[in-house]
Amino acid sequence: MKNKQNIIKDFKAVKFMREVRDRISNDIKDMTFEEIKKYFEDRRKIKLSTK
Repeated sequence: MKNKQNIIKDFKAVKFMREVRDRISNDIKDMTFEEIKKYFEDRRKIKLSTK
């Protein structure tokens, strides 16, 4: 069975994951728990609306 997914040449998954994690950490570093909760709820809504 052939893999039908497209492969992104030179994509480094670990590097990408670290960049995203660092960006999120930087965004939420000074937030309260309630602000962090709202941040992730809002991001989830944006992601769901783009599908």
